[in-house]
Amino acid sequence: MEEITKGTLMIIGGAEDKQGDCIILKTLINLSNRRGGQIVVLTAATEHPQKTADEYIDVFERLGASKISTVHIQSRQDANGLEESKKISQASCIFMTGGDQLRITSIMGGTRSEYALYEAFNKGAIIAGTSAGASVMSETMIISGNNEDAPRKCTLKMAPGLGLLKDVVIDQHFAQRGRIGRLLTAIAQNPHVLGIGIDEDTGLIVNDEAIFEIIGSNAVTIIDGSHSDFSNVSELEPDEILAFTNIKMHVLPAGYKYNIKTRKPIFRR
Repeated sequence: MEEITKGTLMIIGGAEDKQGDCIILKTLINLSNRRGGQIVVLTAATEHPQKTADEYIDVFERLGASKISTVHIQSRQDANGLEESKKISQASCIFMTGGDQLRITSIMGGTRSEYALYEAFNKGAIIAGTSAGASVMSETMIISGNNEDAPRKCTLKMAPGLGLLKDVVIDQHFAQRGRIGRLLTAIAQNPHVLGIGIDEDTGLIVNDEAIFEIIGSNAVTIIDGSHSDFSNVSELEPDEILAFTNIKMHVLPAGYKYNIKTRKPIFRR
């Protein structure tokens, strides 16, 4: 499988701690400082860009970041701006805020800023995202679906993501919003991809060998449907309950790792 390139991904399930130990964001700042410390807060996902950016700038400065800028992309004209794309391409860390993941792809898709993001990643930058900024990392992303409901075909909507991480689909706020049903439906429809559900205040650090390490206070749920022997997803009426058999699931807390290429967990020693 073709895998991620030179950069590092930090994929956060949302509602990360900003007041206490701040394990996830502190780790992000430390990683960024090792690579030059130039952080860009990218607010394309949110309709409240200044308020959202200010919140993260305050936290990042408190945690030791000194070179922080913002890129407010609220239209495709913004996304094609020379100044915006230059900031992104020169960053050592790009942090995508929460909001609506479809805003990111629909506003940035095919623009200078999207290409600048890939350029930065290919040069070794950290691309981080929380909530919507997490979901958009994969090639195919979940954009809506009922929470706390049995898996049903009609409740799930998907769209292309940024494709920074291949052969996975990511869901966030996972356990807190009861999203296992919609992730199961996503994997039934795309059994070749790996389902990754990330809890709040939990993150993945993905290296260039397609191995991720879990950090934070909760867990990550991994669903592998590649060896499934039955699914009724193609036969379902829109509101029928999904049948999906012989699937593999892992639940891993902080300190554990997982190899996306081999699809095997790496246990703590």
